[in-house]
Amino acid sequence: MTHFHTVNCGSVHFGQDRIYFLHGAIQGFARSASLSAERRRAKMPLNYFARLSAYMRKEKEMDKLQNARNEINEIDRQIAELFVRRMSAVKDVAEYKLEHGLQILDESREQSLIKQNAEYIKDAGIRSYYIQFLQDMLNVSKQYQRRLMEGLKVAYSGVEGAFSYIAAKRIFPDAQLISYDDFQTAYDSVSSGECDCAVMPIENSFAGEVGQVMDLMFSGSLHVNGVYSLRISQNLLGIKGAALSDIQRVVSHPQALDQCAGYIKKHGFESIQSANTARAAKSVAETGDIHLAAIASMETAELYGLEVIDHDINESLLNTTRFAVFSRIENANHDFREDSRFLLMFTVKNVAGALAKAINVIGEYGFNMSVLRSRPMKELAWKYYFYVEADGDETSENGRKMLEKLSEQCDMLKVLGSYSIKTELKGDGGQ
Repeated sequence: MTHFHTVNCGSVHFGQDRIYFLHGAIQGFARSASLSAERRRAKMPLNYFARLSAYMRKEKEMDKLQNARNEINEIDRQIAELFVRRMSAVKDVAEYKLEHGLQILDESREQSLIKQNAEYIKDAGIRSYYIQFLQDMLNVSKQYQRRLMEGLKVAYSGVEGAFSYIAAKRIFPDAQLISYDDFQTAYDSVSSGECDCAVMPIENSFAGEVGQVMDLMFSGSLHVNGVYSLRISQNLLGIKGAALSDIQRVVSHPQALDQCAGYIKKHGFESIQSANTARAAKSVAETGDIHLAAIASMETAELYGLEVIDHDINESLLNTTRFAVFSRIENANHDFREDSRFLLMFTVKNVAGALAKAINVIGEYGFNMSVLRSRPMKELAWKYYFYVEADGDETSENGRKMLEKLSEQCDMLKVLGSYSIKTELKGDGGQ
């Protein structure tokens, strides 16, 4: 007797024999479908899968590229924010320099910054690119400072082409340079607020100190915020067509005449003093006298249409003049203190050994004096004031102690300012 088991599939009932049949049919259909897929794959071109694989790799690479670009975009956004912050700080620096009469370029600061920041980059392969990036950023900062400082007014003594003019132009290339007849009026223009700072010579390596400026430093209230060295080249300038054999008289500033004394004596020229070298050149151009020549710079020759009859006629080819920048406000910047030098002026008490004791105090605290000289006080006969330049930082704890003890030996003690030793002006005063 046959038994039937039923399976409920909704409203349909199948016997066990039919279930076996359906199961076989389903398996057969699956095998048929698998075989059909294999047949379809077999009929596909051979490079289909290669193209599919390449497409997937390309998609993956595009994702990597896009991710990198997204990261760069985010970094650039952060750099832009930092750039705005940096330029705001640069503006503060420009305002400080404008107020204190400081030049835009500070080479020692730049070199120190580049050296310090380059150490942050551990990968030597990209460090040189970072240094170039830093240099470009510093150049942009200086351009911005120049635009902000276009209104800086700088006083100098003499006319356009004078060595003071050349020095001022090189220290402050973007400033408005204002000429004054003499050192006193140039100095007073800063004291009164008419100008922001003044550039004036304080010493020549051949002729020595510039006494008038030294006296202004002693009696005046301005601070020295920089000292710069300019190599001086003196030249013999005459009108067009003049030759050396035509010259009988030479006109120039007394120091220029001193610097060329040997040359003047050799050729038997008569010397005529002028307020400065540029005015001397201007007077030669105006008189048109073929027998008169000026001793001045090549820049002056170009300005007044004169010919260079002879060049480098000063006795010492190492002839250098130091120019100081005077300002109403003292420079409190400490970035250059490691290679700095400070300036003092003082008078000593009228007791035995007072000067020796004062000098010993400076040495006692480890400060080396590079300059020591005396000048007579015009108000008091046979009384002198003393001028000192010493290496080091007078604002350090050691410096403050030295000044405190030095004041005990002095009737008057004045700190004029400080400056970076590494401040030689590029170029030549004769070019």
